[in-house]
Amino acid sequence: MTSMRKINAAAVALSTAALTLSLSGAAHAAQYAIDDPDDTSHGSDVLSMTVRNGKTNVNVITVHDDLRRSPSSGSGGSIYIDTVKSDKGPEYVFVGGFFEGTDYTLLETEGFSQKSYGEPVENGDYIMRINYETDTVRVRMSRAALGNPDAVRVVMRAGGPSGAVDWVSKKRVFSPWIARG
Repeated sequence: MTSMRKINAAAVALSTAALTLSLSGAAHAAQYAIDDPDDTSHGSDVLSMTVRNGKTNVNVITVHDDLRRSPSSGSGGSIYIDTVKSDKGPEYVFVGGFFEGTDYTLLETEGFSQKSYGEPVENGDYIMRINYETDTVRVRMSRAALGNPDAVRVVMRAGGPSGAVDWVSKKRVFSPWIARG
């Protein structure tokens, strides 16, 4: 009997492990994270980016090197969001400063150039929060604001007045497609 209990306990443990892996696989499909090297200065340097494609919102969380409240830092960023697999490039861009008193907006776009930026998005909600103690920028965009896509891919560009530019990963290279979780 003792060996049978050990076998049953092992079977339960394996079943639990398989269930945990399958559940974490589903959660993983809705999130993407990447580290980026420390290669620019004062707040424009992005050290990591996490994208969560949830049921109601798409969240982008970035960690920076030395965000500063002072407008003299001049740091800010653009988050490009691709929502249509058959159309190369981003359909939306979230732009904002990373210093106190700045503003932000979500715009339609037909590419990466500022000349291709269109009108502000009128449907849905979006918000940006900056935590200077943790050097973190959090952007939340409702699915309605992004046209309710099934999947998104994202890339971010940050910069400052010194001309320093930091693309997360590589210039204009999107994350993999992140399915809605």
